[in-house]
Amino acid sequence: MNIRGRNKVSPEFNMSSMTDIVFLLLIFFMLTSTMVTTNALDLVLPKAKGKTDSNKNISVSINKDLEFFIDKDKVQEADLEARLLALFSNQEDKALILRAEEGVPIEKAVNVLDIANRNQIKVVLAVRPK
Repeated sequence: MNIRGRNKVSPEFNMSSMTDIVFLLLIFFMLTSTMVTTNALDLVLPKAKGKTDSNKNISVSINKDLEFFIDKDKVQEADLEARLLALFSNQEDKALILRAEEGVPIEKAVNVLDIANRNQIKVVLAVRPK
């Protein structure tokens, strides 16, 4: 009888289960890293066919000549925040419609967005339907 052959333990190590785990971890981290986004401005974009309740909202318009308008009244850029605060002081649902004409530098629109952000005013960016 050959007893020595039965009790002999194989010194080889099987790596297949460890490589499976490593590949699963790699896939997990690749998928989760693509879901991380940087801080961005929160904008509520309107639907093209939707309607807004215009009596509750105030619009700020910027034309190509870099003139600012609150509804239809012309306002200086320096006075914009004070005028908006006066208009929004008695409203519960604060919503601002930003209408920037095509070709207006993005800095001007961001200034209006910054004013709204500091004063917790919701901003809707007006776009034209395609």
